[in-house]
Amino acid sequence: MLLPALTSGKILRRYKRFFADVELETGEVVVAHCPNTGAMTSCWKPGAPAQVSYSDNPKRKLKWTLERVDMGQGWVGVNTARVNHVIAEGIRQHSIPVDEPFDELQTEPRFESLNHPKSRFDILLHNNGEPRVYIEVKNTTLLIEDSIQFPDAVTERGRKHLLLLSESVQQGYRGIIVFALNRPEGNNFQAASNIDPDYAECLEQVVAQGVEIKVVRLKHTTDGIEIAGVASYP
Repeated sequence: MLLPALTSGKILRRYKRFFADVELETGEVVVAHCPNTGAMTSCWKPGAPAQVSYSDNPKRKLKWTLERVDMGQGWVGVNTARVNHVIAEGIRQHSIPVDEPFDELQTEPRFESLNHPKSRFDILLHNNGEPRVYIEVKNTTLLIEDSIQFPDAVTERGRKHLLLLSESVQQGYRGIIVFALNRPEGNNFQAASNIDPDYAECLEQVVAQGVEIKVVRLKHTTDGIEIAGVASYP
């Protein structure tokens, strides 16, 4: 997936969750939108190289968006909104195998649940007009020693998605959670049990109930993001 035109600089600080001060190579300091609700632990530090994109949309209050940060080994993708598009593209191009015939890929599909009536997943695959596979995507960037882990903060929303995937399996569909490893370091994926033990336990439970896990390695290029590998877990 190609990214919009990128401007280089360095990140100075991140604050109030959605704001980041970035000093551009020209010396100008801009306030960039930080589209990442996680803690971003191990994903930034003051002075780290960063790249931002610019939007001239008049409805936007912040024209700049923080896209990626280099922590010394290459780009870490911190714009979670990009990841769903990369994964959807990978599925369409069959670089992410789902072992299921499909003729339509729908984004942001609704999912009916008595406990969560207004729920959505990231992707739904249809075949011959019938829904077949529900997919949830998680941007995974927390680096601890040699593993990339999820989540980087306690996430009730993430646990809800696991339970919904389990419900989809019980309703006769396939449910897949994709952990997109969005940085170059680390040789394996793990659930961050030290940060959110409830999420790690829930992940183990829903896998036992039929939810599938795919671990996808992303690679940042000069002007885009591509699929670098796919593995099953555990």
